[in-house]
Amino acid sequence: MVATTRTTSTLPRPTTRPSVSTALRAVESLLLAGGQRTARRNAWTAVLEDRRRAKDRVEVQQVLEAVSDRASRAT
Repeated sequence: MVATTRTTSTLPRPTTRPSVSTALRAVESLLLAGGQRTARRNAWTAVLEDRRRAKDRVEVQQVLEAVSDRASRAT
């Protein structure tokens, strides 16, 4: 008598269900793919530009305060 063996590939695989948040993200990415990505990129670019301007403002303010301190000491 020959014994038959079943390989694991012939057994049904248990399926895992995606979480609700994963499913919502998938739907969101399908519906808003191009426009949403562009909007986020533009928003991030604006944030970086605002940070750069704020840094420049602080640097200019420090320079102006240093110059005014020197001018007041000279008089």
